[in-house]
Amino acid sequence: MLWQAISAVHDMGRLHDIAAVLIRYGFGDQVRRIGMASALERAGRVLHWRAPDELARLEPPARVRRALEELGPTFVKLGQILSTRIDLFPPEWIAEFGKLQDSAPSVPFDALRAQLAEDLGEPPEKVFTALETTPLAAASLAQVHRARLANGDEVVLKVRRPGIRKVVEADLRLLAHVAEIVEAEVPELRRYHPQEVIHQFTVSLRRELDFAAECRNAERIAANFADHDDIVIPRVHWQWVGERLNVQDFIRGIPGRDLAATDAAGLDRKLLAQRGAEAVLKMMLEDGFFHADPHPGNVFYLPGNRIAFIDFGMVGRLSEERRYQLAVLLHGLVNHDAEAVVEVLLDWKEESEFSGEAKLDQLKDEIDAFVDHYRGVPLKQLDLAVLLSDLVTALREHDLTLPSDLTLLTKAFITLEGMGRQLDPDFDVASSTAPFLERVMLAHYTPDNIVRRGLHTLSDAASLLTGLPQDLRQLLRAARRGRLHIQVEVLPLKQFGQQVDRAASRLALAIVTAALIIGSAIVIDVKGEFSLHGLSSLVLLGLLGAGFGGLWLLISILRSGGK
Repeated sequence: MLWQAISAVHDMGRLHDIAAVLIRYGFGDQVRRIGMASALERAGRVLHWRAPDELARLEPPARVRRALEELGPTFVKLGQILSTRIDLFPPEWIAEFGKLQDSAPSVPFDALRAQLAEDLGEPPEKVFTALETTPLAAASLAQVHRARLANGDEVVLKVRRPGIRKVVEADLRLLAHVAEIVEAEVPELRRYHPQEVIHQFTVSLRRELDFAAECRNAERIAANFADHDDIVIPRVHWQWVGERLNVQDFIRGIPGRDLAATDAAGLDRKLLAQRGAEAVLKMMLEDGFFHADPHPGNVFYLPGNRIAFIDFGMVGRLSEERRYQLAVLLHGLVNHDAEAVVEVLLDWKEESEFSGEAKLDQLKDEIDAFVDHYRGVPLKQLDLAVLLSDLVTALREHDLTLPSDLTLLTKAFITLEGMGRQLDPDFDVASSTAPFLERVMLAHYTPDNIVRRGLHTLSDAASLLTGLPQDLRQLLRAARRGRLHIQVEVLPLKQFGQQVDRAASRLALAIVTAALIIGSAIVIDVKGEFSLHGLSSLVLLGLLGAGFGGLWLLISILRSGGK
């Protein structure tokens, strides 16, 4: 039960709020199944709410999205992470999660002043010659204020909301417990890998709460674009940066969503689409460190057809091996090489995800048909984002999931394609991607990389061989002392054993209860020192014991659903 898993009593208030919202949006059955309702009842809170009629008429994806919005910043962020998991959720769910906007009412500046002075080391008026108390934007974790330094530079202050970490950490603890219970108790939801999703979300959100880490991300990407004058990353002012405060240059440009202003400024839309695509593809496929949320709100267009990226709280990372696998996959899709696509997917799958050769052969046949469907389509007419979405849909139908480091990339890639089409209806992301794929694949086989991988393999082999005698010695010593144990665990058999054990316990209790009743009946005429209504104390004790035993047996059967 969830009550047993709660790590601190002070989380119970937040647990009550979460359960109340879920029940109001029509998820009462799910609340009861994972034990939240009983936990609240034990805390003295009784829930009798029903979902309003207008909420009951909403489709499940819309109700979940509305519930996440009402639950607050942690859950809004969770929905945004779920919107990247196109390998787990069908399009209608992804579309609803995509509607979650990270916005919130602003905090009055007076409520921020004490924290800001603490982070700056002195009152803000002594650091900035001008500071706008009305925020430029307010999100769930922070809000942004514009200011001016003594040297005249314009900057933005991203200030974390006071007390938000405490709320987020409480929510994360509850989510971790709920995910564990859901994976154990709700079989139909296991395919969504709740514990893995919550772990990924926890890591991502804790990084996003650290504004110093966000600044390090920005500087790393800026260093990768040091030779690209057409890409701008705001400069970080490290002397004032901390976990709760981010100070960067103010970007004076045209927001990515304002296409009318882009045209009025005389900027070249086609060139902007090309440069933006090349920048994001470079981050993904060459650098292995990319902006994971390049939506129009995080992109600005500058004079000279330059592009500025802001907000590096959410970034993705890809190892060299993963980038090579991705290049092989995309190259196989573009060039209709089904065998290469299947090989990469098999490298990505978990061992437990295939139950037999028949399922594997079925996947190979479907991928072959999928690739053949795009055969003959000219590269300029190939919508790579749609192609990737269709591929992920095929994986989802086979209950396969993408590696966690690829989920952000897939979402970012689809966002990139959408922005490119907005700027230029003839935008061809496949043609932009092809040169990067070729460079990644060629780089994998350069002499330096081959030698480096070879040395790494030799080092691993040498380490294994040198450690083998000691491992064998320990194994033989354990065998001689009788400490070598081989454990074979068959889960269905284990579950059957647990059911038999439970049934035996109930049978034993039933026999004891029956014996108490029969024994009490036999000695009913025995006169004891104490009697009540003519019954001796021995008979009373026997009947009370039988009553408690029978009641416990009934409750046990009801709680287990008769199992």
